[in-house]
Amino acid sequence: MKIDGLIFDFGFTLFEFRNASIETYFECFRKGLRKSIEKLKETNILNNEEIIKQFSKLFKKKRTQYFKQSLKTKKEFPTSNVFELVLDELNLEKVNREIYFELADLYHSYEEKEWVPFKNTKDTLEKLSNFKNLKMAVLSNHPHHMTIINLLKKYDLMEFFNVVVTSAEFGKRKPDPDIFLYTLKKMGLEKPETCMVCGDEHADIVGGDRAGLQTILCKRMLRFPFEREINVPNYIKVNDISEILNHIH
Repeated sequence: MKIDGLIFDFGFTLFEFRNASIETYFECFRKGLRKSIEKLKETNILNNEEIIKQFSKLFKKKRTQYFKQSLKTKKEFPTSNVFELVLDELNLEKVNREIYFELADLYHSYEEKEWVPFKNTKDTLEKLSNFKNLKMAVLSNHPHHMTIINLLKKYDLMEFFNVVVTSAEFGKRKPDPDIFLYTLKKMGLEKPETCMVCGDEHADIVGGDRAGLQTILCKRMLRFPFEREINVPNYIKVNDISEILNHIH
């Protein structure tokens, strides 16, 4: 089919998470939080063991609270904002805005080490880049925009995308149709029906369908808890990202 734009989900569509498990995720975030705390100790904001314990406990509580809330409301709570809220609630010294983003970088740094592109990702993107006038974007539900940017740059994939949008940047999460329409606008495209979204789950397919896009489900090997049924007719299913080439002319 002839399309003008192709929007990719990030996780488990373009990239896979090595040794994917809840335990691995939590371990990455535990290490990342320790790294963020070291930064705050260096700046003398966390200057004793008692305040470090309070900070760590409150951050974990807030991060869990906002994550659950984001799933319900589809409103995103960026990691940098969580750091700011925790420091404020503990009446600790306010820091330069850039520090909050640096703390978020550190918090997600171990997670970044686990994400790697699927073996056919780069080859498929290279072939798609040869399609005349086809614009491509990444659209990810992630609470820290720079994590996605960092990973695309690390594996030399940024050059293939006209636009990178995250829920952290936009403020809403997939499947809210507004984030898809925002992505199309940034791509300079006006007709959702001539665009396609490729992702691995309900949020991608249902959200894309609500926004009027054509949809492709890239089936993954892993099953996640609490996965929602995709009650959308006529979406395309592929087993590997390279199969997208069979559906674009």
